[in-house]
Amino acid sequence: MPDAAAARPPGAGALERRDALLGMALIAPTILVLGAVIVYPLLSAIYLSFFSIYTPTLEGHFVGLANYRDLLGSGGFWSALVTTAIWTVGTLTLQILVGVGMALLLHQNILFRSLARGLVLFPYFLSTVVAVLVWRWLFNDLYGILNQMLMNAGIIAAPVNWLGAMPNAMLSIMVVGAWKFFPFVVIAVLARLQTIPESLYEAARIDGAGPVSRFFDVTLPQLRDVLTIVILLRTVWDFKEFDLIYLMTGGGPVNGTRTLPLIVYNQAFGLNQMGMAAAYAVSMMLVMLVFMLAYLRRANARSEADSAA
Repeated sequence: MPDAAAARPPGAGALERRDALLGMALIAPTILVLGAVIVYPLLSAIYLSFFSIYTPTLEGHFVGLANYRDLLGSGGFWSALVTTAIWTVGTLTLQILVGVGMALLLHQNILFRSLARGLVLFPYFLSTVVAVLVWRWLFNDLYGILNQMLMNAGIIAAPVNWLGAMPNAMLSIMVVGAWKFFPFVVIAVLARLQTIPESLYEAARIDGAGPVSRFFDVTLPQLRDVLTIVILLRTVWDFKEFDLIYLMTGGGPVNGTRTLPLIVYNQAFGLNQMGMAAAYAVSMMLVMLVFMLAYLRRANARSEADSAA
């Protein structure tokens, strides 16, 4: 039997090397961009977290793990971590419930469905600053329309301080966050709904399954993969959400809505401690890394169990 190398046509090795170089040249811009916007800032943050740096001058000295020791020993970090977790879980739950429900509705043959699909994207494309200004006006305890409507309906007897007292402030920003970001869930879920074979629903109807049974036995299993990705992405984005919370409450009342991103901002530009701010940012990354690994491991195990079944 002739040798495999001898069977190769002349010049095949040079052609393969040229193709490999071409491939490297094509992906080089992407690697450079990723390195510039992801790898370099990440390594810089880790590097800065080992220093005590004065923000205006960016001068300081090496302190080693002192920033992390002070961070873990302070009650502010753990309190903000719990607040961040509450905000993330609360707003994500609302986004999933409202998003999936709206996607199911827009998947039906309803009147003006195309117009409704366009309008549902409005909150996601609206500027966060504009959205916050509108919602702060709605929540205003003196002249806000929400209090006026509730009092006119006889539900409350006096105006409610929505943003200046707990737990009203946390619930309020959860509602605003869910309203602002649920269209992302709608887009992803609606795209998956349109690819589910109708034959699965026909078979379920023949077996006598009602609407609720068809949702849990057919629709939800088909949505599992896309919901895994949506939950993972939205968890990361909600966990590091800054501008909406900062503009709505500024972390108040009395640090009741102060999340970790707000502490990073305050450390860097309020207290001018860039090194400590970097340590907080790195700690946030580690928390999210642990969550993502645990979540992906559980999702993979569930997928393997379903495949085996």
